[in-house]
Amino acid sequence: MPKTFTAVSTLVGTIIGAGILGIPYVIMRSGFGIGLIIMLIVGAITLTTSLYLGEIALRTKENLHLSGYAEKYLGKKAKTIMFFAFAFGIYSALTAYLVGESESLSVLFFQTSSYSLYFGIAFWLALSYITFFGLKALKEGENTGLIITIILMISVIIKFWNKIEVNNLIYNNPQLFFVPFGVVLFAFLGFSVIPEIERILGNEKKAMKKTIVLSYMATFIIYLLFTIVVLGSKGQDTPQIATIALGKIFILIGMLTMLTSYLALTTALVNMLHFDYKKTKTKSWLYTILVPLIVFIILNLTKTVTFTKILGIGGVISGGIVGTMILLMVKKAKKLGKEKPSYSIPYSSILTWIIIAVFALGTLLEIFSVVSS
Repeated sequence: MPKTFTAVSTLVGTIIGAGILGIPYVIMRSGFGIGLIIMLIVGAITLTTSLYLGEIALRTKENLHLSGYAEKYLGKKAKTIMFFAFAFGIYSALTAYLVGESESLSVLFFQTSSYSLYFGIAFWLALSYITFFGLKALKEGENTGLIITIILMISVIIKFWNKIEVNNLIYNNPQLFFVPFGVVLFAFLGFSVIPEIERILGNEKKAMKKTIVLSYMATFIIYLLFTIVVLGSKGQDTPQIATIALGKIFILIGMLTMLTSYLALTTALVNMLHFDYKKTKTKSWLYTILVPLIVFIILNLTKTVTFTKILGIGGVISGGIVGTMILLMVKKAKKLGKEKPSYSIPYSSILTWIIIAVFALGTLLEIFSVVSS
């Protein structure tokens, strides 16, 4: 039981990051009813894909990560594609967090986002220093981030529950049906930690399926409650970064949520480049930190892309590619895997291609939305 609790905490802590801050805004645009449908669809898809990935991990004798699984079951080119998908997702998230932190700091100190560029650079310098020199406690971003997110959710519910207006939750705009898809997909992504969950469980691998199911159920409930309270109380005034509209204390909590996610993702990419691709620690660090800064400065100066659009693009491209490759791997893993898994999810070609088609459609619509706006 202790291992199961640790595994659930780790998976939920990885899934829930700063994506939660963007969900109320994108659901506000389409309407709560439509947003709830999207959350159910995306939640079901990511849960199914994660269960397949858990089975792949259990069937594989070697200790591998997703790139390793891709190479083993799909070939060397697949390893490169998997790395690109993960790197793109991490770079998108880090850029979004720079945007979110910079705007939050600017609003916190000056009640305007006019100074976000300067605050963003200052935040980047501070976090770059931390990720290079260590501070191990701050690098344990997932569990710390989960605690902060739970505090945020409870605080928001307590303060704003009695301010919910039903009219804010019955509005729907079918023309914007797919608008929430990218951000919600980003917010449900937790594929990267599934192999680690197997190692955490150790000799309790029978709990793997239960761990994944419980984690996604808990995540869905947290997102649903947070969205109901924020959207229900703020309505059309819901900002892209939800906490900005809730007051200074909530801005601070939202900033801590993004900070822990930023640290965790930066450390993950540095380690991947260092250990899997044999880059020096300094080069791995530079490759990780420079790209988001350059993109952030360009986006800030041109004012072309916003917090939720970055999350959306990162979600559909990274999540779509990784999810598709997992679905393509599972059939081969069932045949070639040398370990007997504690559970097996029936494979359906029809279901697989339906999910892949949803990933593809969501990606195309998200890209079209960004380009046309």
